[in-house]
Amino acid sequence: MSEFIIGFITEWGYLGIFLLMVAENLFPPIPSELIMPFAGYVAANGQLNTFGVLLAGAAGSLIGTSAWYVAARLLGLARFTWLCNKLGRIATLSEADIDLAVRWFERYGPLAVLVGRLIPAIRTLISVPAGLAAMPVWNFLAISAIGTIAWTGILTAAGFLLHESYSVVEAWVDPVSTGVVILAVVIYLWRFVTWKPIKTIG
Repeated sequence: MSEFIIGFITEWGYLGIFLLMVAENLFPPIPSELIMPFAGYVAANGQLNTFGVLLAGAAGSLIGTSAWYVAARLLGLARFTWLCNKLGRIATLSEADIDLAVRWFERYGPLAVLVGRLIPAIRTLISVPAGLAAMPVWNFLAISAIGTIAWTGILTAAGFLLHESYSVVEAWVDPVSTGVVILAVVIYLWRFVTWKPIKTIG
C-alpha cells in the first residue's frame, strides 16, 4: 500500500494528497498515517511546500469526513436506521451500534468531534452521530477543522522531521498498516456473519 501512496503523491503532488485524504475518510482502511508522513517527507526534500502539504491534507480530510456528516444529517435517525436495516448484512450496523453512537455524542457533544478527529478509525465515524444529532453545520466544520489540522499537522511534521530516516519508519509502518486493513476485513466478516436485523424506530 505504501508504494501506491508514494507513487500517487509523487505524480500528483498537492492534488494527490488531497484526493488520498478524501478517500481515507470515505474508506477508512486507507491510512493517513502513511499519506501525511510521506507528504511531509516530500516537503522536506523541497519538492512540495510544507504549508501546501498541510492545507491539501487538511482540506481533503475535512471534505471526506463532511460527506458522512451530510449523509447522516439528511437521513436523520429514523431513515438512517431504516436504510441500515435495508442494507442488512452489508452495512453490519446494529441497533446497539447506532444507539451507542448517538448517546455517546449527546453526552460529549463538540468534545466528541474534536477528540474523535484525533483517533484512528474514529475520525470518520464520529461524523455520523454528529449528523444524526443535527449538530449545527458551522460548529461541526469549525471543530472538525481544528482536530483535522492538528492531526494532519502532527503526521506532516513527523515525516518532515524524520526526513532521512523515513525509509526506516516506512519499513515498520507499512506492515502495521497492512495488518490494520486485514484486521478491519476480519472484523467486517465477523459482523457480516453475526448481523441481526435492526428494530424499527417508531
